[in-house]
Amino acid sequence: MSGMEIERKFLVRKDRDYKGQAFASSRIKQGYIAAKGATVRVRLRDDKGYLTIKGPSMDGGLSRYEFEKEITVEEAAQLFKLCAPGVIDKTRYLVHSGKHTFEVDEFYGENEGLVMAEVELGSADEEFVKPDFIGLEVTGDSRFTNRSLRKIPFMLLRATVPPEYR
Repeated sequence: MSGMEIERKFLVRKDRDYKGQAFASSRIKQGYIAAKGATVRVRLRDDKGYLTIKGPSMDGGLSRYEFEKEITVEEAAQLFKLCAPGVIDKTRYLVHSGKHTFEVDEFYGENEGLVMAEVELGSADEEFVKPDFIGLEVTGDSRFTNRSLRKIPFMLLRATVPPEYR
């Protein structure tokens, strides 16, 4: 897959049930290879591997170019050896809302307690129906990119977010 990625990202309210609304889930482990001007991600999602390259963010973090290719699990394991320290470990839940699917990520390890949701859009001004668990929008807030969370994890950011998201 390649093309322009347009997405909005939100913190998820702790007092709402997103798991009960999910139609699928998968375990994800991902690492990042150092690259100037791009994000290079290696991902294991259940029993599949992926290599993703993302360009710099535009529109305040709303959109950017993305290239993704499925690779073998063995290739992913080798590429993980090239990754910078810090691995993102999470479970992703898929939730339908209107004509969109929200990807809800529940993080583990040093990011334990963080739950974020994102929705991919066809255009920056496309309307969508927010599920009841959607809270504070963090689109463009670099603290909440997976790449940043591996360096400065949620355990260090927890006090900076409202209590309903901790």
